[in-house]
Amino acid sequence: MAAFDPWDQAFLADPYPAYAELRALGRVHYFEPTNQWLVPHHADVSALLRDRRLGRTYQHRFTHEEFGRTAPPPEHEPFHTLNDHGMLDLEPPDHTRIRRLVSKAFTPRTVERLKPYVRGLADELASALVAAGGGDLLKDVAEPLPVAVIAEMLGIPESDRAPLRPWSADICGMYELSPSEDTAARAVRASVEFSDYLRDLIAARRKEPGDDLISGLIEAHDEGDRLTEQEMISTCVLLLNAGHEATVNATVNGWYALFRNEAQLSALRADHSLVPSAIEELMRYDTPLQLFERWVLDEIEIAGTTIPRGAEIAMLFGSANHDPEVFTDPGRLDLTRTDNPHISFSAGIHYCIGAPLARIELAASMGALLERAPTLRLAAEPERKPNFVIRGLEGLAVEVG
Repeated sequence: MAAFDPWDQAFLADPYPAYAELRALGRVHYFEPTNQWLVPHHADVSALLRDRRLGRTYQHRFTHEEFGRTAPPPEHEPFHTLNDHGMLDLEPPDHTRIRRLVSKAFTPRTVERLKPYVRGLADELASALVAAGGGDLLKDVAEPLPVAVIAEMLGIPESDRAPLRPWSADICGMYELSPSEDTAARAVRASVEFSDYLRDLIAARRKEPGDDLISGLIEAHDEGDRLTEQEMISTCVLLLNAGHEATVNATVNGWYALFRNEAQLSALRADHSLVPSAIEELMRYDTPLQLFERWVLDEIEIAGTTIPRGAEIAMLFGSANHDPEVFTDPGRLDLTRTDNPHISFSAGIHYCIGAPLARIELAASMGALLERAPTLRLAAEPERKPNFVIRGLEGLAVEVG
């Protein structure tokens, strides 16, 4: 397993050869540096995402001591309070209750109604990029679009949106493997500031409701579908973080992949009807979320290896999305690929609730750039973020020919 090194720059630049090595070596591997069991095959990852013997949390059944784990340091408490009350890190019945409420905001009809707003904003951003002759695709298009959409859904005023992305970036730093104390301190600070902001916003919406998700959650609470204030705050933060983080990175990872595969980019420029299949293939080809963790609540067995209760499993989404047992010639970018059961949006009860909206956003930005900037090209080689779990770029400099 020498090739698997999530802190090595060469690995971060291209982890896919190391994944191939892991898959060849077996179906499950103990990784001592993080005390996790790595699962690299698509079939196993897909099955484990649906296995109720695993959980995103264990605290609905065990104390830290009973589970053989150490409680987080007290100074990290604001982050864990925020994180642990969001539905991504809850299990039924709490997960079921919160997801039922939030899902009302993501019905096909609701998401469909957002299309004109998303397309209009994508067109504005692409047009501004063209007018400037180029720029940073990350900061000029990839970030503003999904952040604005989810902020609009939540009812966050435009004048308040500047800190949203920095707060989110600092909080998401804690999802990396073995985050540093500096990373933890930034996450704690962002958790406190973001929570304080949302607490004030929720209070304002109680006095003066609007046509937004926060007002809807308050109304549902008043009608008996109970959410605590902390659950509301954690839900809003989760929706912002999950609602843009993957979309931002899918956009820049995707365009960088296209710039390095000129034939595929030319085919897409010639036929815009390829956009839907291109989005799915780009999310598979360079997966925005490389790893997803689960706790073993009840002992399981994988290929003859017993994984005990209390262990942590790291499902390698990036590896699963390159498994040749499922994808023909997985290292090749093929925008016409139709049999594409990638798991970039996860699966099971924690399947991404915002996946339909993410697809609309990705299609809108890609379509706008193809129409407004048909000669878009890479202006400089990008620098990759020094992260493994959430895979992205520091920026993507482009120019319009």
